[in-house]
Amino acid sequence: MAHLFGADAISLTVGNRTLLDEVSLGVDAGMRIGVVGPNGAGKSTLLRLLARRQDPDAGRVTHAGDLRIGLLDQRDELPAGTLVRDVVHGDDAEHTWAGDAGIRAVHTGLLADVDLDADVEHLSGGQRRRVALAALLVADLDVLMLDEPTNHLDVEGVAWLAEHLVERFNDRAGRASTRGALIVVTHDRWFLDAVCTRMWEVTGAGAGDRTGGTVEGYEGGYAAYVLARAERDRQAATSASRRDNLLRKELAWLRRGAPARTSKPQFRLDAAAALIEDEPPPRDPLELTRLATARQGKDVLDVEGVTVEFGTPDGGRRTLMDDLTWRLGPGDRYGLVGVNGAGKTTLLRLLAGDAVPNRGRVKRGKTAVVAMLTQDVEELDELSHLRVLEVVERESRTVAVGGRELTAAQLVERLGFTRERAQTPVRDLSGGERRRLQLLRLLVGEPNVLLLDEPTNDLDTDTLAAIEDLLDGWPGTLVVVSHDRYLLERVCDRQVALLGDGTLRDLPGGVEQYLELRKVARSGAPVTFGAVPAPGSSAASSPTAPVPAAKPADAAGAADVTQGPTAAEVHAARKEMNRIDRRLSKIVQREATIHERMAAVASDHTAVIALDAELHELAVEREALEEAWLAAAEVTG
Repeated sequence: MAHLFGADAISLTVGNRTLLDEVSLGVDAGMRIGVVGPNGAGKSTLLRLLARRQDPDAGRVTHAGDLRIGLLDQRDELPAGTLVRDVVHGDDAEHTWAGDAGIRAVHTGLLADVDLDADVEHLSGGQRRRVALAALLVADLDVLMLDEPTNHLDVEGVAWLAEHLVERFNDRAGRASTRGALIVVTHDRWFLDAVCTRMWEVTGAGAGDRTGGTVEGYEGGYAAYVLARAERDRQAATSASRRDNLLRKELAWLRRGAPARTSKPQFRLDAAAALIEDEPPPRDPLELTRLATARQGKDVLDVEGVTVEFGTPDGGRRTLMDDLTWRLGPGDRYGLVGVNGAGKTTLLRLLAGDAVPNRGRVKRGKTAVVAMLTQDVEELDELSHLRVLEVVERESRTVAVGGRELTAAQLVERLGFTRERAQTPVRDLSGGERRRLQLLRLLVGEPNVLLLDEPTNDLDTDTLAAIEDLLDGWPGTLVVVSHDRYLLERVCDRQVALLGDGTLRDLPGGVEQYLELRKVARSGAPVTFGAVPAPGSSAASSPTAPVPAAKPADAAGAADVTQGPTAAEVHAARKEMNRIDRRLSKIVQREATIHERMAAVASDHTAVIALDAELHELAVEREALEEAWLAAAEVTG
């Protein structure tokens, strides 16, 4: 592959922080690189340096001759008074680009709702982002550098962009192209796995930190990166353990030394020994603590016959929701997707009690304690003069965690705010830190219903993993609106969609089913969408059929009478359950063996990918067996 550009021992210091310390990199044609790292580590700065938009303090960046690079910046600085068509196509006449199928595809994927003759000054933030992205995708460029390209894109838009980029940087046989390269900074883990073939981790560095400021390279997408980094951390922990053992031996030798040693140095030796014994692991992971939650009753939130309408600029009326009914029970975990403008945030605000429907009602259970994480980090602006710790202490000075009481200062530290950052005014926090503080304020209130509106905005991958670990054990009711498929599929049990026709559609097939429904809708085929079925409804098993509303029992409480299973059927079901239990036990043992082998060959990317594929096959089989076991258990009662 031809070499396109590289960095030779580049360094950059911002204030008293060394973001990059003698970093050397090379990019060849065909590479699709994902860049991850903590908030503030220097990912965006790295892109600007590689694009020669900024100069390093030391070292140099070299480009091949006549290399054409396009950089999508997070700021979207589009000049006011400029038309959309001029931003995207410049001075090109319409007939020169309208006949290009690739350019038409970009228009369909990103600009379907944007008027080409509109002034960019009057566009929404999401539309401006898509216009800036479209301008890069239609240009004749060798290298694309995209900084958070999935921001403001819905699930459908993210899927389209991933497919477009893979096609652009692959040849017709599906191999990496010999022309051009892609570097993308994003926290969207699904997107990284779908698009990228290698990863860069920007470690960053704090004030006076000599260990950071590097860029670590990994072969493969995000999943391979996580596996390799886990193995690297395990090896680091093993090395640290050996080092500590040596230090303890040295201290033991010193204790057996000359008896003339005074009591003062002996005291220091004893103190040093205690510090070493209590030394934390070399890597201090972010920990999101699950706080106590209020007790839930059987009734949580019921949306009953809700209709939401609003006026349009032309004097008409638009219906967001039309006679919508949705019942949320204790422990329900829903992911909510939908087209932009379909009313996802409005539905959350209805559930939170911050909005009132035109017709119908939202009934809240007596024990429901609802907390909503909004997209707007500016809601902290009124607290900008306060320090992080003061903001949390205004909510509660102590909280119950795991049967013991923690102070606000201890809780803030667990959430990844060091003691220094805990004393930082809110106005000086980064976007990711403000997002974490928003979440912490909610959790301190001990809610039992969490409504999360795009919770992954501005968060790095480590923080996202910590949030997912927190939500995995969340005992209350959860509704998540997000374009992050990785998050939705990880923490939610069911998916529902607002498709813009006023109804809420159940998605037994998850996000993939939603994308298929949207594809059918765009093709013009007639599709009728019904209401969300009650949990356990037989209609929920059909991925394409309209979903009927669940029929309530009549006033007398009558129910359908069905014939129970025979004794032979019960015996056969129990026999099947025993067989499944034995097979599941073997699968668990096989998975443990594979994990051990992956750790042993972590440096061999090909071997890791093969083992990971085997793990995936076992997971698919296990899921099918568990469903069969549940079906058999229904028969046995």
